[in-house]
Amino acid sequence: MPAAEVGVLALQGAYREHAARLRGLGASVREVRLPRDLAGLAGLVLPGGESTTMVRLMDEYALWAPLRDFHARGGALWGTCAGAILLAAEVTGASPAAPAQRSLGLIDVTVQRNAFGRQLDSFTTPLEVAGLDTPFPAVFIRAPVITHAGPGVEVLARHGGEAVLARQGRVMASSFHPELTPDARLHELFLGLLEQRAPRVGGGAESAPARPPTLPGSA
Repeated sequence: MPAAEVGVLALQGAYREHAARLRGLGASVREVRLPRDLAGLAGLVLPGGESTTMVRLMDEYALWAPLRDFHARGGALWGTCAGAILLAAEVTGASPAAPAQRSLGLIDVTVQRNAFGRQLDSFTTPLEVAGLDTPFPAVFIRAPVITHAGPGVEVLARHGGEAVLARQGRVMASSFHPELTPDARLHELFLGLLEQRAPRVGGGAESAPARPPTLPGSA
């Protein structure tokens, strides 16, 4: 049986870095821009970037309902930085003059945008992550924070007392950028979620403080 294929949402942001890391781990990777690109995938990474731009492009390419359907069919999802904002049940921290930030609502968390400051406040720090033997080198760039996690959500890491990595079933959300470090352990964790249960192909519901590298766009 062939290995499950994983997608990376390739609208904007650090999708190339995620794809390269996953391929380096031996995964078969597909860039996703249109709803039809989701067919047959077992998992999808939503990268860091500019969440407002991603929302606009998701509108343009009619991705909202297909992504929710992908989750309902059993597809695993991992959102990093702006991707975590897109997956959250609720988003705060937008300008009062701006409309409420839309999100997919696929993990029961509230995410506050830019909670760790602006681009100049970016940093890298060793992060204790549940299940890892040694700290993970987490890169925070205009990073959001998880201010509330529902009862079904497992918080896997905190920084300064704030939740920055969480998981609910087959959905993960991280405030930081694992793809911008040489450490592959969180990508391995995500690939492990794919092996737990693969979705049916083609639709049909299942029961169901160093300066970091420059990121192309940020949350």
